[in-house]
Amino acid sequence: MITATVYPGTPRGTVKIPASKSLAHRAVICAALADGESKLTNLTRSNDINATLNGMAALGAQITAVSEDEVIITGQGRPAASAPLTVDCGESGSTLRFFIPIFALTGQKVRFICHGRLPQRPQSVYQQIFAEQGLHFAPFADAEGAGWELQGSLQPGDFTLAGDVSSQFISGLLFALPLLGGDSTIHIQPPFESRSYVELTLATLRNFGVTAHWQDDFTLLIPGGQQYRACAQQIEGDFSQLAFWAALGAINSEVTLCGINHNSAQGDRQIIEIIRQMQGEIEDTADGYICRPGRLQAAAVDLADCPDLGPILTVLAALAKGETRLYNAGRLRIKESDRIADVECELARFGIRTHSTQDELFISGGNADLAADSPCQAHNDHRIVMALSVLATVCSRPTVIHNAEAINKSYPNFFQNLQNLGIKVELTNVE
Repeated sequence: MITATVYPGTPRGTVKIPASKSLAHRAVICAALADGESKLTNLTRSNDINATLNGMAALGAQITAVSEDEVIITGQGRPAASAPLTVDCGESGSTLRFFIPIFALTGQKVRFICHGRLPQRPQSVYQQIFAEQGLHFAPFADAEGAGWELQGSLQPGDFTLAGDVSSQFISGLLFALPLLGGDSTIHIQPPFESRSYVELTLATLRNFGVTAHWQDDFTLLIPGGQQYRACAQQIEGDFSQLAFWAALGAINSEVTLCGINHNSAQGDRQIIEIIRQMQGEIEDTADGYICRPGRLQAAAVDLADCPDLGPILTVLAALAKGETRLYNAGRLRIKESDRIADVECELARFGIRTHSTQDELFISGGNADLAADSPCQAHNDHRIVMALSVLATVCSRPTVIHNAEAINKSYPNFFQNLQNLGIKVELTNVE
């Protein structure tokens, strides 16, 4: 266990934003499904991305690390396996949900080992689809671990999915269906949340020579008989991670951010307009932003298309004048932690008042002389650790965060980057 002690301080300098985890998952999968050699650059190696790399290697892709942030992936085309497979998905919901339809192309028995809260995160969409196709798909827990077991071959067809559950189910099908012999359609029942993540999948598929078409706002046509084509791709910077540094600039002192595509399709790009809406100052640069403090004001923020922004928005809200409302936030309860209940628990240590419903979170802002009255807990959630660390920089005394190693899920260099800005961080191994 790692305990982080984050000291108050004034940040100064520039942060190069790490690669988008969402886009990296997608690029790794497409490269591994292609026949030939693909080069992926600006790839941040986190626990989640390593789980996806290792899983696609189990399907026969050869993965060669060229440098710390560059890999060459030599794919074998359509997935095939000559024996049952066991795949460790770690705690990565994206890895698990993207993999399930892909591995269902092999016809083999596949066991997906899951850790943390992942075995409990809902998979009802796939349970219904596979039941309708007569495939075996069920949870398991035994001496080998806990997770989900699959056996049977996915068939093309018409699929209907609710639009207010995770878009990862839609993306998982989009990776697999083009490789089947017949055409398929995906009908999405409104309201359609997290549409931007589906668009990221479609864009990555196009980069690798695979197409799917919108017939209308809620219907995708996926032609069968397609092949992925190998290509070179540079992974763009991650707006989900940029959000922490942009918030740091908004509540503390000027921070420069680089390595970002201003025209990105990432849903979490909304963080820029949200901070501007809250009266933070953000200036565009050639490849990023300069973020400065302003007279922060409370706002009502819709999280339907950007749920990962939830934890850091609560920090912004705590320093803004008035009561901020985060709504369409129910999916935060089934992430790595219950990001509504657990964030409320941690903010209470600082004397920050909150209240919530199943789908909303309200934060009373304008807080002064903040300090935690007890050590903070990570709740095994990388985004809670990073949000608390940003908040710690404006507190009146150091903040202790237990189980801070949770950052390794997505951003292993987070504390190093915080130190590079001049913020003192002490990391202690606790047995």
